[in-house]
Amino acid sequence: MSTHAEVRRRTVRDIRNAKGKTPIVSLTAYTAPMAQMLDDEVDFLLVGDSLGMVVYGLPSTLAVTLDMMIAHGAAVVRGSKRAMVVVDLPFGAYQESPEQAFRASARVLAETGAQAVKLEGGTEMAPTIRFLVERGVPVMAHVGLTPQAVNAFGGFRTQGRNPEEAAKIFADAVAVAEAGAFAVVVEGTVEPLARRITEAVAIPTIGIGASVACDGQVLVIDDLLGVFSDFTPKFVKRYAELAPVIRAAAKTYGDEVRERRFPGPEHVTPGA
Repeated sequence: MSTHAEVRRRTVRDIRNAKGKTPIVSLTAYTAPMAQMLDDEVDFLLVGDSLGMVVYGLPSTLAVTLDMMIAHGAAVVRGSKRAMVVVDLPFGAYQESPEQAFRASARVLAETGAQAVKLEGGTEMAPTIRFLVERGVPVMAHVGLTPQAVNAFGGFRTQGRNPEEAAKIFADAVAVAEAGAFAVVVEGTVEPLARRITEAVAIPTIGIGASVACDGQVLVIDDLLGVFSDFTPKFVKRYAELAPVIRAAAKTYGDEVRERRFPGPEHVTPGA
């Protein structure tokens, strides 16, 4: 009798227990086919509000809606079997009050099947994180450079270079950990600060432009593949350059269509 090993999706507990052990691997995903391709290679898939820029061509993440996040979150869950799925709460969906955050989180978890939500903010969001966790919502926090607050930062720049800024980010990380977040994304910070945070908090730190000092790393898939060129952070390493390949394939197809060399039904072998 043949047996099949059960495919188990990674859980919040798995990610939390990886602290200080094997580095945690994460990539963003926004569609079911991409989730399927990445599923075996990552510990968790992040449905990031970066989709506003890389999918919808928006100038920032600020115009992303909760409905957009739910639609893409559900697609990523359908396309994956092993990776844990985390969905960003978009700007304006959680900052008003803990109750608003819970309503948004409940929709995300119920309508997508994802395992957790992610929200940006430190000490000011700690009460909201605690409120959510006490009501059964797993929360991944996000400190340092928080894209939803890019206007307040005056643009995308490395955080923690001066003592006051570093102290604020450190306090943010400690606050979200104490509030019950199971992991924290640390974005765009200098390495000494990322290392200090990683050593101080009991939950995994997931770096994005925060050096190898973190417990894991996350990267936007379009940056990794070299298909998004409107804005490329300095820390991004491209593992492929697919944009020229895609353009070349489209050109070849267009040339064949215009020259009537594209195979139509009359060129298909019967029974093939």
